[in-house]
Amino acid sequence: MRHILVLTAVCACALTAALVHVHTVAAESAGVVNPEDLQTQIDTYRKVSWRWQRLMGRPLTIQLPAPRPPLEQRVPLWKAHSTRMQVLAQKPPHKGAWLCIHRYEGRWTDSGAPYYGGLQMDYGFMATYGRELLRRKGTADHWTPLEQMWVAERAYHSGRGFYPWPNTARYCGLI
Repeated sequence: MRHILVLTAVCACALTAALVHVHTVAAESAGVVNPEDLQTQIDTYRKVSWRWQRLMGRPLTIQLPAPRPPLEQRVPLWKAHSTRMQVLAQKPPHKGAWLCIHRYEGRWTDSGAPYYGGLQMDYGFMATYGRELLRRKGTADHWTPLEQMWVAERAYHSGRGFYPWPNTARYCGLI
């Protein structure tokens, strides 16, 4: 389980670094820092930040706080922001509880209808708390373990607590 979460984080970091590196090398080889290349780097880091913010249910950071520095100084600011969002996303508030519930429920890739994924979410639950993931990726068995835990966090914070998993939450001492 821990390996899957680490692998997900490493892949996201590697993809971001690769995209930014391609743009940086192109600019350096030309000997000039093109404002369009800088904006492309900023856009890449912003998209990474937004991906993690959406997953955590946080408001999207449209721009960094004022005063707005010059374009070349904004790239490292957005890079730091996207890294910070990724680190935050790796630690759902009740991660230990979700891992305990998962231990009694099913595999993260369990596709046995009517319950899907490692936290055994039914279609109504997924549609209510993970609408965007359901639309984009399908049922919870296609989501990463981290995505499944954040959807469960949304249900928890909506007032449902751990009650959608009454038996396993009791086994884990959560209710």
